Amino acid sequence: MDRAAAFALLKEHAKSEALVRHGLAVEACMRAYARKLHGDEELWGIVGLIHDFDWDLCTNPQDHPHVGARLLQERGYPDVIVRAVLSHGDHTGTPRESLMEHALFAVDELSGFVTAVALVRPNKALSDTNAQAVRKKMKDKAFARSVSREAIVQGAQELGVDLDQHIGFVIEALKPMAAELGLQP
Repeated sequence: MDRAAAFALLKEHAKSEALVRHGLAVEACMRAYARKLHGDEELWGIVGLIHDFDWDLCTNPQDHPHVGARLLQERGYPDVIVRAVLSHGDHTGTPRESLMEHALFAVDELSGFVTAVALVRPNKALSDTNAQAVRKKMKDKAFARSVSREAIVQGAQELGVDLDQHIGFVIEALKPMAAELGLQP
């Protein structure tokens, strides 16, 4: 399994550029956490990149990521990747066990939320975005209403990190990808 094949899989199934950008954002965060937590950076990055590749294939949100897991199995992806993809959804019945699985859950919702916060900043820049700005927007239930604030908090708890430090870490992890995410660094 290599990144090029994983990216091709994402591009094959993603109907929107937003879904591709989300995969890239989660990949960046997963790679950063792999470096910090001594994980396999390539494996963690691939899991982050493809964790939602089936989103546009699912007519019912409850089918995600089951549809993707089946496709990954059919294509011979390793069980560790299939399991991680399944574990990022609480409704799948696959409990998060590994550090990689906890990291995926912790960065999934938060990376999208941080991106949304940066997009409404005056310069659309991650450099203008900090944990305080993100926490303030978390209180605004009308802002990015589809993002689960509970999952963001739970993700930090499961990973065993302070929420503000986690938010700051994710912001820093996204900065090298800023242009690809439609943001300024």
